[in-house]
Amino acid sequence: MSEVTRILGCMDVDDPKAAEQLLPLIYEELRRLATVKMAHETPGQTLQPTALVHEAWLRLVGEDHSWVNRHQFFSAAAEAMRRILIDRARHRGRVRHGGGLQRTSLDGLDLAISTDEDLLVLVSESLDRLAQHDAPGAELIKLRFFAGLSNVEAAEVLGLSERTAKRTWAYARAWLYEEIQRQL
Repeated sequence: MSEVTRILGCMDVDDPKAAEQLLPLIYEELRRLATVKMAHETPGQTLQPTALVHEAWLRLVGEDHSWVNRHQFFSAAAEAMRRILIDRARHRGRVRHGGGLQRTSLDGLDLAISTDEDLLVLVSESLDRLAQHDAPGAELIKLRFFAGLSNVEAAEVLGLSERTAKRTWAYARAWLYEEIQRQL
């Protein structure tokens, strides 16, 4: 009888020290099993094999265990890891957790403006030009964009009706977009 099988038998009779003795003996095998499981997952996982082993271990020792031998234990461990990965996949697939969205790297993107500061200067200059022929529109943009006010709050500050503020916002935003596009 191997040491692992003996300890598994002790766990069956609720020896509290058995779990502490078992983990060092089987950790590397569990880690290898987790690495194999993770190799079949989609790229970009945030869960590492070590974390998968630890989470599976917590599930295994928290359950009612009646493992007779090493084979039964590792089958239960593989099943626990499978359930963890399925739970994570279901969680990521939910719409409120970004289900269906994919990461996109912006490193290869070629931008006309090199820095955010340049864009900020461009927006500011465009707002100054807008203010020359539509001062309320420029003020509305500043209040909405820079101060973070809602359309209703900005309308109150400027003394405009909500409908007028809505029309002014649509015009000023379109004008500003066209002005910025023209300068790029």
